[in-house]
Amino acid sequence: MRLGRTGLRVSRLCLGTMTFGLQSDEPTAVAILDRATEAGITFIDTADVYPMGGRLETAGRTEEIVGRWLNKRRQDFVLATKGSHKIGPRPWQQGNSRRHLIDAVEGSLRRLQTDYIDLYQLHGPDLETPIDETLTALDDLVRAGKVRYVGCSNFAAYQVARAIGRSEARNLVSFVTVQPRYNLLFRQAERELLPLCREEGIGVLPYNPLAGGMLTGKHQAGEATDGTRFAVDAVRDIYRDRYWRGDVFETLAQLRSLAAEAGQSMATLALAWVLATPGVTAPIVGASNPTQLSDSLAALEFTLSDDLKQRLDDATHHYRLGDAPF
Repeated sequence: MRLGRTGLRVSRLCLGTMTFGLQSDEPTAVAILDRATEAGITFIDTADVYPMGGRLETAGRTEEIVGRWLNKRRQDFVLATKGSHKIGPRPWQQGNSRRHLIDAVEGSLRRLQTDYIDLYQLHGPDLETPIDETLTALDDLVRAGKVRYVGCSNFAAYQVARAIGRSEARNLVSFVTVQPRYNLLFRQAERELLPLCREEGIGVLPYNPLAGGMLTGKHQAGEATDGTRFAVDAVRDIYRDRYWRGDVFETLAQLRSLAAEAGQSMATLALAWVLATPGVTAPIVGASNPTQLSDSLAALEFTLSDDLKQRLDDATHHYRLGDAPF
């Protein structure tokens, strides 16, 4: 798949690394990376704030793990990382200011043991920094050869549109990708963001395509599986706030029946639905152990019929409502 309107081609799935260094220790992370590579995944996504949880004492650990693994095979992969979140105690060690973004890129390059980042993404919007300042900093990083392409994550459609407009007005580098939360249980991107991306030729890299594991069907109401994002202290509250509701468990029962009828796991069915969404370039799939990649990889070989896609749409149509971008 082409990365948005660029000439860069990436694998149909992108490997997310948010669990590396917390939920997955380094040997396990290496095994996940090896398994993904064997399956043909050559697109890797990380962030300077990872592993998940946003704790300052662990920020950067994931990039270090990925950097050690990449080492002498950098040319074989398309590498994406993100910056914007708080990574230090100083007030300027967060956000999308020129000071922070340049420092953040230098830090990511060092931890990843590379001279360049293929895709650098703003991890979130910064309402206190003028978008022109942010875009000028990104433009300079591209011109310096430290970054090849730029994108954003967790931006609302109007924020993406305004950034594109300012890039065009000032002849600055422009976003070629967006990274929204998007899955059967969270479909708000369909209202404005996805149509904007299709019109502008922007690649879409959905994160959380399995709703943090909720769409695997492994959880029961009132009981989270140990070791998952719904049980790990660092992110438990975030994921429970997103998905741990009675209506979700009712929807999962419908999806479980549809998956059984199709002869597929719930995870394979859910990811196949995301892959079938017009404009989606490469969903970001994660794992806490190598075996968890199997259902995601199976989605590449499974094509949804029009009837099954419609039934999935109908079962989850109510999750298109709401306003929050993430």
